[in-house]
Amino acid sequence: MSQPQRAVFTTECTECPRLSNFLVQVRIDHPGYFAKPVPPFGDDTPRLLIVGLAPGMHGANRTGRPFTGDHAGVLLYDTLHRYGFSNQPVSEHTADGLALIGCRITNAVKCLPPENKPETSEIKICNKYLSDELEFLDEYTSVLVLGLIAHKAVLMALGLKLSEFPFGHAAEHRLPNGLTLFDSYHCSRYNTQTRRLTTDMFHAVFARIRNHLQGRESCPTSISASPAR
Repeated sequence: MSQPQRAVFTTECTECPRLSNFLVQVRIDHPGYFAKPVPPFGDDTPRLLIVGLAPGMHGANRTGRPFTGDHAGVLLYDTLHRYGFSNQPVSEHTADGLALIGCRITNAVKCLPPENKPETSEIKICNKYLSDELEFLDEYTSVLVLGLIAHKAVLMALGLKLSEFPFGHAAEHRLPNGLTLFDSYHCSRYNTQTRRLTTDMFHAVFARIRNHLQGRESCPTSISASPAR
């Protein structure tokens, strides 16, 4: 029996007309920006996969690396360094020497969407790339989703129902394929400035992930916490 064909990611993807056309204009307005589908970054065989929403206009869309050079990346990369998942706490550009350790970062949607709001059809089209990334993870890998859209995208990629694995900040779900899914509010400027997500809240999620990976904490099937944001 032949193996199913992999969805091979390419930075030249133009499958979503609205996003593709938007990026054409972005390249005109900002000729020095990456302004293409942003590839995943980090370890090819991670212990932790982090799934964000989509590239930010002046962050990953500018630099070509997830969460690099924008406000959301400030808290994320500092936290990754604090918990041993990166070699330095700051991510400014692709030549800054940053390396992830046992960690990989991707997005539910690989292209910058207008107003940071991808349409449902775009999430579905891009979902095949996320499905491919999840398919080749070791069954003991932890997956951290940043926000409800990323949470839904992971479940979609795995053919699972949201009703069985509800999103909530600090929630933890043992998935049928052996992966453990951790939820966090997105580390966006809005969430951190309004204190919907504090540094301590974010650190607590990573402390739990680290303990899980070290085998010091059991993982219930589903532990719900704060409601979705």
